[in-house]
Amino acid sequence: MNLQGYKVLLLCVTAILALLVASPALQRLLVYPQTEFFTEMWLLGPEHTAENYPSNITLNENYKVFLGTSNHLGHCAYYVVQVKFRNQNQSAPDTFARTPSSLPPLHSVNFIVADKEAWELPVTFSFDYSYDENNSQVIFNQMMFNGAALNLNGYSTTWDSEKSRFFGNLIFELWIYNDAIGDFTYHERYNDLKFNMTV
Repeated sequence: MNLQGYKVLLLCVTAILALLVASPALQRLLVYPQTEFFTEMWLLGPEHTAENYPSNITLNENYKVFLGTSNHLGHCAYYVVQVKFRNQNQSAPDTFARTPSSLPPLHSVNFIVADKEAWELPVTFSFDYSYDENNSQVIFNQMMFNGAALNLNGYSTTWDSEKSRFFGNLIFELWIYNDAIGDFTYHERYNDLKFNMTV
């Protein structure tokens, strides 16, 4: 092999070694870290922990929980929480089908959360209802929600013999404003509280 051949071989080996040495540094510059964009939603009990949620509801007694949302979407987001109430026979949100409950909202809470920020709302609620012993059913009159009276006329629940309770389900569905359609769409997140309405 002549001198020219050695020079070419030396240049090729040097170039390959330089690429191998520089590749980890180049990879950090060229490949951007992948970020998952999402929204968190939570419901905490009265002591601001994930325990002691109200379950056995007494007529006109106040109960407290904390509802929160955290934005990790990479931009400011406009949300609405739709508050719904149902019995065991009415529509609930479907996690697998990614659909909300078909029930109309009793109340809505609108709020804006900046990226990487959180929003939390203390929620105080109580129920006014009566017991129809002849039909073994609880008939709801209204729910107080943070001081607002929500009309529950027409809402009732019958005795669930399988679970030995008068079932009530308070639902908090998260909706997000969609710029493309100019309206809110279901954000596929919800929290709920399941109750036994005591009589």
